[in-house]
Amino acid sequence: MAILVTGATGVVGSQVIAHLQNEGAHVHALTRSPEKAKFEGNGCAISVASASLLTEAVKGKSRAQVRELFDEVHAVLTQHDANVDVSRLGKLAALSGVREFPARVKCASLCWHTLNAALDRATAPVTTE
Repeated sequence: MAILVTGATGVVGSQVIAHLQNEGAHVHALTRSPEKAKFEGNGCAISVASASLLTEAVKGKSRAQVRELFDEVHAVLTQHDANVDVSRLGKLAALSGVREFPARVKCASLCWHTLNAALDRATAPVTTE
């Protein structure tokens, strides 16, 4: 079951989300202030860094721009011959080095797949497959 939490970036909403996630719930977050989006979580250094870079990169962007950014980041993570101008990616270009470590690509891409699923309002668990 998916649970929608409104006011997700507020003091109460962020605590509710953390509790629900700790209990294993599938949570969708809604906020009036996407510029307040942030990442708080646990994981390996690559997954935390990627999620942090993601939250900074998507602020102020439209859904279409975010989807385009997902495609570019996914390409640099998974394709050695990606046709992406990495200089346009800013700090996200650092993620391109992860493709040299195939076991870590999923670490860097999970947050991006999660964002894409949220944009699609998907209810299935997110996977990097």
